[in-house]
Amino acid sequence: MPAGTLSPPTVRRRAVLAALTGAGMIVLAACGSDAGAGPRLTADAAIPDTVPAGTSLSIAVHTAEIQLKTTGKISELPFTVSEWPTVAAGPDVIQAFRANAVDVATNAGIPPIQAHATGLDAKIVAVQLKTTPTYKLATAPGSAITELSDLRGKKIAFAAGQAQGVVVLRTLQELGLEKKDVQLIELNSPQFLTALQSRQVDVAPLGEPTLTKYLNQYGKDGARAVVTPAVDALTILWAPARVLADPAKAAAVKAFIPYWARAQVWAWENKDKWIDAYYVKDQQVSAADGRRIVESSPKPSFPTSWDAAIKWEQETIDVVSKWGYFGKPFNAADVFDRRFEGVAAAAVPADYRIAQS
Repeated sequence: MPAGTLSPPTVRRRAVLAALTGAGMIVLAACGSDAGAGPRLTADAAIPDTVPAGTSLSIAVHTAEIQLKTTGKISELPFTVSEWPTVAAGPDVIQAFRANAVDVATNAGIPPIQAHATGLDAKIVAVQLKTTPTYKLATAPGSAITELSDLRGKKIAFAAGQAQGVVVLRTLQELGLEKKDVQLIELNSPQFLTALQSRQVDVAPLGEPTLTKYLNQYGKDGARAVVTPAVDALTILWAPARVLADPAKAAAVKAFIPYWARAQVWAWENKDKWIDAYYVKDQQVSAADGRRIVESSPKPSFPTSWDAAIKWEQETIDVVSKWGYFGKPFNAADVFDRRFEGVAAAAVPADYRIAQS
């Protein structure tokens, strides 16, 4: 089976995206229109602490779905989850937000920058910080690339609105390379595997478990992973402004954040159960590969202050703007809703908090 179709969520993602086009988009938009009725919250109004009965959210956070189902915590959510759509790539989430098909999603720091550039008002409501790289540069089968200095002149898979794109740009900037020094092949990240397999690109940034699946299949043909120091520092929850202006949905988003944060802690502290539930049963990798992936993953860390996250986001805005993507630089604080600041950190034990001034 081709590496691009190994995971069941990939198939489910395609089904969701199919529903977001044509007539399906109209239906989904109509279903999500309940956020337009009733009283509205202004951007500086306090988020209610009580979730009204009958409130529902569509949540595109697949790992949290697995974690909450595995632990049984899903039944404790004080709202209804109408759907757990498997939509992960930033541009796809933006499309789903526009179609009112998703209320809250998880991504890296770059999709909110793209959303801002395209006029979509959406805000970051929770932050997890990482200080170690989570992506590596996978090479095409038979490629002669063995180190970062070999990237000059090569075809590099690039997704401007996704974490992988930021990793590429920060890597090239670290090497002192400019746009003219490489060939950036613009693709959506789900297309990276096919592009590598067919040698349409020389290298593509891959994260886990996709990287392991790819190397298991093509390592014998000379594919390898080249380490880059570029860090994709943010894992976020974010939501459209229409959701956060709805008092009931905003309260539900606030209530979901602690469940999301504690679920990351549970996965870290219960590695065997998490490996079995997610990597083996859901992602279809071996238990041994799952353990290697988990052991190489950073401990979840939630900042009490978002200052460092906003600083990293600003640096990213400046980098992508310098390379000609998403227009002129803007104030990174514009994509953060600081009414939610500290909610995630307060929900987890002190060992998982990053205290910042």
